[in-house]
Amino acid sequence: MTNIDIFAHIHSRYNSFTNTEKKAADYILEHPKEVLYMSITDLADACNVGESSVSRFCKTLDLKGYQEFKIALAHSISQGEETPQISGQITMQDTVFELASKILSTNISALTETFNLIHEQDLSRAVDHFTRAHRIHFFGVGASFMTAMEAKNKFLRITNKTECQMDTHLQIMSAALLTEKDVAVLISYSGSTKDTIDVAKAAKEQGATIIAITRFAKSPLTSFADITLLCGANEGPLQGGSLSAKISQLYLLDLLYTEYFKRTYKESIRNKESTAQAVIEKML
Repeated sequence: MTNIDIFAHIHSRYNSFTNTEKKAADYILEHPKEVLYMSITDLADACNVGESSVSRFCKTLDLKGYQEFKIALAHSISQGEETPQISGQITMQDTVFELASKILSTNISALTETFNLIHEQDLSRAVDHFTRAHRIHFFGVGASFMTAMEAKNKFLRITNKTECQMDTHLQIMSAALLTEKDVAVLISYSGSTKDTIDVAKAAKEQGATIIAITRFAKSPLTSFADITLLCGANEGPLQGGSLSAKISQLYLLDLLYTEYFKRTYKESIRNKESTAQAVIEKML
């Protein structure tokens, strides 16, 4: 279904839509490219309807949900372009130099926007929770899991209280055993990944502090978050796992790591020396 012409599909079914579905349809037809980079919560707010209404609208179009709708929308937009785009402003006609320049620009833009979205108070509060926490669990699914593992690997060099589970069953089990003394860091670009939202809900029920690293200030994930740290990369539905999004997330994690290191300097420098010494014999 993702290869359908979503615009023709909406027009053909328009008269059968409910009033709330027509609000969503009208907004999408008027602002298709903007919708590509909106969370389900953002779109619902823009249309003055509820998230459930957007979900029902997608299912009325015989789509499984909002993410499949955005993929279909992306295909429909690209089919209407005279010059096919691979992602963002990158086209099939770009030379290697043009490609390198555009990717560089995209990554710089993502980092700059992430920097501009930083609220010092939120970052400081997050590190406060890190320093007081009994355990710090990093959670993510798919490409975001790789970022969560990067965070675990980085913090493991200076503290032994970080955890990261690969399997989604193990993640939800870990979340169910958290306490009010623990911190759960949930990484999700969209903030709409079902497994990650389930983890957030379980962690919230246990009283753990929830820190969300995501693109959208309003999303199903951020409704559970005590602190939200926003990354600035724009990732379309056909660009899942883009490096610009990952770089932005890693930038925020690097900030958390460095500030944590500063605040726990004596312990962190001692642990850093110990872990470095432990692996030095592995080097040639």
